[in-house]
Amino acid sequence: MTNADSRTKAPGQQAPDVLVVGGGVMGLWAAVMAARRGLSVEIVDRATIGSGASGGVLGALMSHLPDRWNEKKQFQFDALVSLPREIAHLERETGLSAGYRRSGRLIPLPKPHLRDLALGHSRDAGDSWAQGSATFGFNVLEQVPMPGWPAEEVAACGLVHDELAARVAPRRLLALLRAALEMMPNVAIRENTGVARVDSPGGTAVLEDGTSRRFGHLVLAAGTSSFDLLRSMAPPLPRPLGVGVKGQAALFKAAVDPSMPVIFFDGLYIVPHEDGHVAVGSTSENTYTDPAGTDGQLEGLIDEARRVAPLLEKAEVVERWAGLRPKAIGRDPMAGRHPDLHNVSLLTGGFKISFGIAHELARAVIAGIENGSPEGLPPSFAVGSHLKAASRAPEKR
Repeated sequence: MTNADSRTKAPGQQAPDVLVVGGGVMGLWAAVMAARRGLSVEIVDRATIGSGASGGVLGALMSHLPDRWNEKKQFQFDALVSLPREIAHLERETGLSAGYRRSGRLIPLPKPHLRDLALGHSRDAGDSWAQGSATFGFNVLEQVPMPGWPAEEVAACGLVHDELAARVAPRRLLALLRAALEMMPNVAIRENTGVARVDSPGGTAVLEDGTSRRFGHLVLAAGTSSFDLLRSMAPPLPRPLGVGVKGQAALFKAAVDPSMPVIFFDGLYIVPHEDGHVAVGSTSENTYTDPAGTDGQLEGLIDEARRVAPLLEKAEVVERWAGLRPKAIGRDPMAGRHPDLHNVSLLTGGFKISFGIAHELARAVIAGIENGSPEGLPPSFAVGSHLKAASRAPEKR
């Protein structure tokens, strides 16, 4: 039995059509998409829903640059355009808010060559980001549009206003998805019990509490744990299928208008949220000793945020957060059926872009369970593409 609140349904005795491993944003969207198709769904999570990397504070929803357009960029563009409709639908069903807003993004341009590049991207956006009624600009501005957001000193050569960018409150979105799932009669949730191993041919998952669950199809959406589980289910490969990249972020309490754009400067995101909060992040650490601990690298980000956005100069930091984000070996998300495990699909490796595209990845993966192959995913997302990359011998040093 789960120790979650009373609205969470306990797992049934009958094998679910879809067993979702992982209760982060990927797993929850997979469960929503499967349940909407009338499939019975069970979610199992090693800890609690949203307790992994999805439960952070940042929530920046950013697009790839509009140059050199390709299938991957088109997929992300379509996902960012469709996300507010999906969220609005769930908000109407549940009465909750995900804290979503298409607030845009400001990118300061401190040097002349960056302005030249931005002008080129602005022209690219006139083609790539103008698709029917979904038209967004990548506009180069001469001056900072509002005092202290950002500092004039970091925008010596102007700044970009990216109209496609948005933000969402990660924990609110997770709560929204959970609430929607709890309203569905064909969904069960089991928390604080991870999957120890999977017998794919037998359609059985052995849980860490010693019990077993049969399944029709398994969706592996357990973040960084997905890579280890998958390795135990298939022949070993010369290289790991993915790694965890540590990210650190912070949350300010600040009297900042929540409608103001996100600031992006030299890898730093400053994200206004509702209720007087501003999130700052994130580091990208490939080596670390404590995956959940914060340290001087985060303090450096906090200091830089105060410099870049003077409105935060005296704001109090109310939370410091760290976690591991899954990065697949092919760098792109890993989504779809496993080519050698007929009843296993992957949904992981989103790294920094998970929140913006998870709903469309999940839609494609669940469609693939019924139709035999994912619908509309770029080839570089395919599990086989990542397996091929992991099959190559490690580079000699």
